[in-house]
Amino acid sequence: MINYENVSRLREIIEKAIEDHVITHEEYDYIISAATEDGIIDAHEQALLSELQDMLQDGSVKFRKK
Repeated sequence: MINYENVSRLREIIEKAIEDHVITHEEYDYIISAATEDGIIDAHEQALLSELQDMLQDGSVKFRKK
C-alpha cells in the first residue's frame, strides 16, 4: 500500500532542493530516512529518489558545503 503522506513529504523536500538548487546533507539523510521508514521503497518513492539522484549527478542540485 502506498503511503501518500511519505510521498508528499519527500516531494516537498525534493521540490525545495530543486527551487534553491541546493540540498544539505541533513535534508538528504531525512529523505532517505523518510523513504525507508516503512521498510519498503515503493514505485513513487523510487521515482522521486531517482529524480533527485539524477539532479545531483548532472549538477542541477548540489550539496551545500558546511
